[in-house]
Amino acid sequence: MVILKSSVSNFINLDDKTYSYFGGNNYLGLANHPTVIQEAIQATRKYGVNFSASRQTTGTSELHLELEQLLSEFNQKEASVVFASGYMGNRILLHALRNRYSAIFYDELSHPSIIDGFPADMTSLFKYKHCDADHLEILLKEHNNFQPLIITDGIFPLTGEIAPLDKIQLLAEKYNATIIVDEAHSIGVLGLNGRGTPEYFQLLQKTEIFQSGTMSKALGVYGGFISDGSDLIDTIRKKSSLYIASTALPPPIVSAGCAAVRILQQQPQLRLQLIKNAGIIKNGIKEMDYMTTSDPTQIIPLFFSHERNAVELSAFLKENNIIVPYVKYPLKMDKFIVRITASAIHTADQIGELLAVLKKWRDKHGIDKD
Repeated sequence: MVILKSSVSNFINLDDKTYSYFGGNNYLGLANHPTVIQEAIQATRKYGVNFSASRQTTGTSELHLELEQLLSEFNQKEASVVFASGYMGNRILLHALRNRYSAIFYDELSHPSIIDGFPADMTSLFKYKHCDADHLEILLKEHNNFQPLIITDGIFPLTGEIAPLDKIQLLAEKYNATIIVDEAHSIGVLGLNGRGTPEYFQLLQKTEIFQSGTMSKALGVYGGFISDGSDLIDTIRKKSSLYIASTALPPPIVSAGCAAVRILQQQPQLRLQLIKNAGIIKNGIKEMDYMTTSDPTQIIPLFFSHERNAVELSAFLKENNIIVPYVKYPLKMDKFIVRITASAIHTADQIGELLAVLKKWRDKHGIDKD
């Protein structure tokens, strides 16, 4: 476990020593952006650190309404709702859409928040092979007596792969299915404006696709959100126990979220720099013959067949003043993963040093492909 003693930027401080940081999810560098920090400070001075109530009682502030309006404008939707954690988003959506489906079809590498979000009364659950639209169609055909809902991550957090939403959407039309996309790692990253996986595949106008989002990754803040039509958002506000019974997001977080959304809209160069940095890292890794994935995202896994090699590479990087974690996640994987995450604020020198150290490891230990 890494014990932080500094803010999370392209460098971090551990035990009074500075390390180049290629972990975490601060993809656009907004977690410590001066404007975001200043907005959080000003909100704390004005409102304190907590509204100390649920949104439906006395916990809604002008800040919440401003943030929800900004998110609606950014996502080009009628309305938005923010809530305590992005982890809650899939559960909130699955419950809000409950009358639209009688079976759930989900990717075998779905994030735990998807699995935890399944309604307790839902027993018709069908798991399809990872990113395999052909297998998904086989299952949809086999179980065509159900009204289907398909749920997937947009960018998968362990592998950095992009869900084949274009193919999934065609299946949804064919089998009259609803789609939920968990956009935790794709909002602010994918698409021409960073609106996520549907924008990446030019599917923003498809009304059967619903998105759950978080502000804790590319936006660098905290809290979950859903942007959609007014009817769905009203349903969530009136009927979601998770939303109704949760304490409202605190003032500094909400104000920081407002600042982050504005920066995301006003500075598209951050997203472009992120994709550029990720591409340089991934190309360098491929040239060294490390096992990784091919999708052009900010999550760059190094796959190992033996856990020892993954653990030792992460330790070797730390010895060379670079933090890249060995990731143990509550998902069944046949490989062990050292996960590099790129950020828009990584410098060319940092990236060059990372690749140089990875080459040292490869030259000494070879590539674990067995």
